[in-house]
Amino acid sequence: MALPLLPTTMVGSYAMPGWLERLKTEYFARRISRHELDEIHDTAVKAAIKDQEVAGLDIVTDGEPRRDNMVDYFLERFPGVQIDRTSKKFYYDFYDSAVKGKLPMASLGLVPDFKFLQTFAERETKFCVTGPHCLTKRIRNEFYPSEEALATDIARVMNMELKALVKAGAKLIQIDEPYYSGFPEDLPWAVKVLNTLVEGVEAKIGVHICYGNRYGKPSWEGSYRYLFPTILEAKVQQLTLEFARRGGEDLDLFKEFKPPFELGVGVIDVKIHDVETPDMVAQHIRKALEVLPPEKIFVLPDCGLFHLPRDVAFSKLKTMVEGTKIVRKELGQ
Repeated sequence: MALPLLPTTMVGSYAMPGWLERLKTEYFARRISRHELDEIHDTAVKAAIKDQEVAGLDIVTDGEPRRDNMVDYFLERFPGVQIDRTSKKFYYDFYDSAVKGKLPMASLGLVPDFKFLQTFAERETKFCVTGPHCLTKRIRNEFYPSEEALATDIARVMNMELKALVKAGAKLIQIDEPYYSGFPEDLPWAVKVLNTLVEGVEAKIGVHICYGNRYGKPSWEGSYRYLFPTILEAKVQQLTLEFARRGGEDLDLFKEFKPPFELGVGVIDVKIHDVETPDMVAQHIRKALEVLPPEKIFVLPDCGLFHLPRDVAFSKLKTMVEGTKIVRKELGQ
């Protein structure tokens, strides 16, 4: 990928418009068809891509408007996962889902959504998938002897899908694993499952680990220290962590353990509506540069922009790009 120093991108999701929230719920109330909803999603994806490119991001996502939440978009595609479709009344709710037998190997059908992004984006792209640990926490396990066993089979199915995405042209894939922070005791087996997921996938793999963003609020608090040293066993190229809301204290972990990964530095707080200044963004980046060389730093918001109003989300992305340009200039770029 031909990228500038300190590439800018989103974690994944862009602002969810109120009109799309209402239309998604109309679908679950059986008042519009799936075909109509798909056309609406296409329009929303195009708008999200355009906003990111106008804001000046170097790497864009599809904004994830097709996803009601970070779980159902994947689980409803999994053969072998039984979903009670009457259990969901509001689009943001989770389906009640269960596994009652061994998961078969089959396509999840993510490639068309990636190709749609690729078609309408003029810049480099990133495709995001929710990881096996997070998905396992949302499924009622009625077959496997342990969560690890279920997560391992989820990873095997998704590994095949990641390879299909790479074949379709995906160069940067992000795995979202927010529940690591809520269940740090799972990390030893969760990292093994992560390695199963990415085995043989010929793309740059990033892992996003946050402290939750359900309804725009953190689900847990703490320090990223629990990740180390176990996370060093992960066969990935990048970690994306939140630093804007939490401060940069955890950056010292990169001095202490010297991990081989690139670092996606969260410089925008997605849980407040106040828009940061470019100087605030630049200061976050400078702090990261005390720990890592600029070649190993990507610049992002802390988490997805899903819960922010569109005008706020757009303004935060613009200021993130402007703050990054300040630091690039200081570095002679």
